[in-house]
Amino acid sequence: MFVAPALIAPSQSGGGGGLSVLLFQVLAIGLVFYFLIIRPQSQARKRHAQILAALKKGDDVTTSGGIIGKVKDLKEDRVTIESGTATVVVDRSRIIRVGESVAPGSQNS
Repeated sequence: MFVAPALIAPSQSGGGGGLSVLLFQVLAIGLVFYFLIIRPQSQARKRHAQILAALKKGDDVTTSGGIIGKVKDLKEDRVTIESGTATVVVDRSRIIRVGESVAPGSQNS
């Protein structure tokens, strides 16, 4: 009986500060997420698009599948690569290296 009134009537001190701390924490997590994940991925996509836009016949390329060769022909979204005695047609987005320019996010080996 003596404990019940203390449980029913919550104390009024410090109740409003919890919401502002929670809001600050959510904002801080959002900023960290943006600067560590979203922004670097956006920059990597832009750089990869620039590398692919500068692609021309005769460039040495490496695909994501590991094929190394020279660009023989360019189409809108397809690239013909000559590798040794074979000729392979690949999707333009699968090229990860042009000459010495490496696409961001690809494994450097």
